[in-house]
Amino acid sequence: MQATIVTIGDEILIGQIVDTNSGYIAKALDKIGVAVKEMISIADDKNAILDTFSRLQNQVDFVIVTGGLGPTKDDITKHTFCHYFNDELVLNESVLTHVKSIIEGFYKRPITQLNKDQALVPSKCTVLHNAMGTAPGMWMKKERTVFISLPGVPYEMKYLVDSEIIPKIVREYERPYIMHKTILTYGEGESKIAERIESWESSLPPFIKLAYLPSPGKVRLRLSARGTDKRTLEDALEQNIVSLTQIIGDIIVGFDEGETIEVVIGRLLTSKNKTLATAESCTGGKIAQVLTAVSGASHYFRGSVVPYATETKTTVLGISPSLIAKHTVVSAEVAQAMAIAVKQLMQTDFAIATTGNAGPTKGDSHVDIGTVFIALATHDDVIVQEFNFGEPRDKVIERAVNKSLEILQKELMKNP
Repeated sequence: MQATIVTIGDEILIGQIVDTNSGYIAKALDKIGVAVKEMISIADDKNAILDTFSRLQNQVDFVIVTGGLGPTKDDITKHTFCHYFNDELVLNESVLTHVKSIIEGFYKRPITQLNKDQALVPSKCTVLHNAMGTAPGMWMKKERTVFISLPGVPYEMKYLVDSEIIPKIVREYERPYIMHKTILTYGEGESKIAERIESWESSLPPFIKLAYLPSPGKVRLRLSARGTDKRTLEDALEQNIVSLTQIIGDIIVGFDEGETIEVVIGRLLTSKNKTLATAESCTGGKIAQVLTAVSGASHYFRGSVVPYATETKTTVLGISPSLIAKHTVVSAEVAQAMAIAVKQLMQTDFAIATTGNAGPTKGDSHVDIGTVFIALATHDDVIVQEFNFGEPRDKVIERAVNKSLEILQKELMKNP
């Protein structure tokens, strides 16, 4: 089964707000075996809506529309639905009772005509109860396509998707299984990975597709299986992941969307009862930000020092001015000293330090823009590596963060 998601709103088209509704709906549909064929955004315009409906008619099983429902006069979705289905608006007493309970009971004010108009729905529609707001959802079918209208307010949309749409589709339609498994890799680019797994990829069964999802310093490999036999899909995914691990196990750091490298690191530090601190110059605290976004990070992450200015490296971390003068602030020697210093300061088992030149100017160093030194202090050693992450500035910082986490993860994997 296939669906198209349509967001209605001029505010989306001019960039005033970002459409987050489509992603939420797509994930919910994917879990029950409904593939999203297309996501589109259109204007608050009757002709634009009608043209979109006509184009999608009988091309997909579901057209899910968000936006254009509300108490104001410029919300035209209900009227356009009536036009498309040759229908008329009628007062729904159940919806009216619900609207009154919200306006008069919760907000403690008299109900207005605009509020009452929320209870007007096409006579042919199945009303979807919106417990979170006054605008009901609508379900209407024409020929082979179901058209579903939802309010654009995210928490109202989410309620209707979870409580009304998904259960109704599951009850009334037979659907194939769609399964995904995502493998998270660090340290090699998309083309290099593709070379290493070329034979493996060519041998995948036709019902399993591989997608490369690259970002700076990391690549997600997503396996998607689609079919009618759940057990067959599960077994095939498991077998192919095992064989893939045998090929690129050295760069795999986790599985599934939630299994990011920071989650893996947190689990490793927790299981080993180890602690971590960071001293971040060029990364400006972003490593700490990533680490502390994981629930429970306080068990293993002690804190971070951001000695961004050269003098802060000497006054806070105690880095020798003569060391900086001899090797410059962006050097392996200074990175090593920073890692040792913050490890001692925070009394941790591991410490990461970064110093580099992210650009656009060279600052207190003469090294090339994009140069970053990353140091990892362990219980008995300090690992220091030099990188050049190029430009622009944002990419340098992001790559430095990713590489720092990769170095730490690899060390944790090999240390008892």
